[in-house]
Amino acid sequence: MTEQKYRIGITQGDPNGIGWEVIIKALADPRITELFTPVIYGSPKTAACYRDTIAEIEQFTLTNVASAAEARRGKINLVACGEVANVEPGKPTPEAGHAAVEALRTAMQDLKAGELDALVTAPFDKETVQSDDFRFTGHTEYLASELDGESMMIMCSDVLRVGLVTKHIPVAEIAANITREKIVGDLRILNRSLIEDFGIVRPRIAVMALNPHAGDGGLLGREEQEIIRPAIVEAFDAGILAFGPFAADGLFAGGGYARYDGILAMYHDQGLAPFKSISPDGVNFTAGLSAVRTSPDHGTAFDIAGKDKADPQSMRNAIYTAIDIVRRRAEWARWSANPLPRAEREKSNRDASVKDLQQPADKG
Repeated sequence: MTEQKYRIGITQGDPNGIGWEVIIKALADPRITELFTPVIYGSPKTAACYRDTIAEIEQFTLTNVASAAEARRGKINLVACGEVANVEPGKPTPEAGHAAVEALRTAMQDLKAGELDALVTAPFDKETVQSDDFRFTGHTEYLASELDGESMMIMCSDVLRVGLVTKHIPVAEIAANITREKIVGDLRILNRSLIEDFGIVRPRIAVMALNPHAGDGGLLGREEQEIIRPAIVEAFDAGILAFGPFAADGLFAGGGYARYDGILAMYHDQGLAPFKSISPDGVNFTAGLSAVRTSPDHGTAFDIAGKDKADPQSMRNAIYTAIDIVRRRAEWARWSANPLPRAEREKSNRDASVKDLQQPADKG
């Protein structure tokens, strides 16, 4: 399958945020449809509203389709959903939150039906999306409830990949949610993702400490000695190249992160603050699930919504990253489809010899 055949779903996010602006700017170059087939889930009226606020944009035409199954190659397709009575840039409202959820759920239907190869989500407001039938603290938690697998939030760029042990929980609850079993499980997910999604053969993973100075031998907390270090040893014994625990300030300020293919952070801000400083146009990737989902690494940015100030680079990177991961997963599936011959050779401690190879037919 060529990249042009990939159908990438894109949700509008909060209609009053910068979602539509970065989508339009990211897709405005007519050459973009040579790379993939975009399928946007959102409101045509909202799209027109934001298109009128963007200066110096080339012609931007949407092709209406009922679902991703009808998406036309070479066009920017739109599945109409997530309508609001009035577009109010910069204003968080329950109506806008409901529209963001409707767009997300409509896209999820096509993703689960196999009509999309990946999903890219524009940001929504975590407070206004809450309702009696939507009680999730973010996209990652919703996707984990809908798709097979064990999810992990990974922030990624060309220079850094950071996975999180805990995500959207209060700081006061972080320590209680960090266990040896959770860290070992997350190291397995991160290690597998680095191999299958990012094409790294033998990834090296740095594990961050929870407490300042990595606990200072127990003076500043015992989580490193009793939980994190034993988890690292267990993972290493299982064949995962995990190292640490490292104090966060030293790992990032000293540039030590560059020696590793991935970083496992204990909590949200511990990983995201340095990541966004080093990679301001990074991508949020939900690893470990049966389908690929990415998003820009910024929020709704209500303060600049509708002012033609939003930078679309993170949205572009989210789209390109989704395509790359879909392609790498397909390549990995082909490479690992028939491991039996290799396993038999490893089991017998010998390599293939001439006698093992199929002989040409007798031409006599």
